[in-house]
Amino acid sequence: MTRPTPQTSNPYQLYLVTDDQQDLATLMHVVAEAVKGGVTMVQLREKHGDIRAFIERANALKAILVGTGVPLIINDRVDVALAVDADGVHLGQSDMPAALARQLIGPDKILGLSIESPQQLAESQQLDLDYIGLSAIFATPTKTNTSMHWGLDGLVDTLQKTALPVVAIGGINQGNIREVAATGVHGIALVSAICHADDPCLAARGIVEAMR
Repeated sequence: MTRPTPQTSNPYQLYLVTDDQQDLATLMHVVAEAVKGGVTMVQLREKHGDIRAFIERANALKAILVGTGVPLIINDRVDVALAVDADGVHLGQSDMPAALARQLIGPDKILGLSIESPQQLAESQQLDLDYIGLSAIFATPTKTNTSMHWGLDGLVDTLQKTALPVVAIGGINQGNIREVAATGVHGIALVSAICHADDPCLAARGIVEAMR
């Protein structure tokens, strides 16, 4: 899969971040159904440190996504992304430096970076990135170590300051998703709203509708 270009459809629109507390069977079910419902990108997020399990889960998701056109992004771990030949990597600020990650994954993979402050936003403009993840837009129980909340005003300001696609993440739900989408943001990242839904396909479909 080639890196996104302005000519391709927007792969960031509905960006699913997986829940590492779900077992493999649940994870596979959630992702398969969510993609049917309209998810356009999947990030496999694993925080437990078991690299073998990470690779197993990544390979399982890669198999599910074959033929869908939905990219598989690996959170944090460049080695896992290389091991399974994933479509890209998403880095946090405490992970491998983005410039080094780009050297390792090559020019054709997708590279995203979490941005948590105005200074980090400014620094990101000098990096060979495909998109930034703006975190956190609102307070969220799934990410408690954020340094600030950007809010809608901060999101709008960021969109004016960078030419990179912006994915909004953190505290986004059915109650505020229309307002977030109305900013013109390129993508919205969700965890709980899809992963914990009774019907992930229906949940994803409803979110896509709400974003229009």
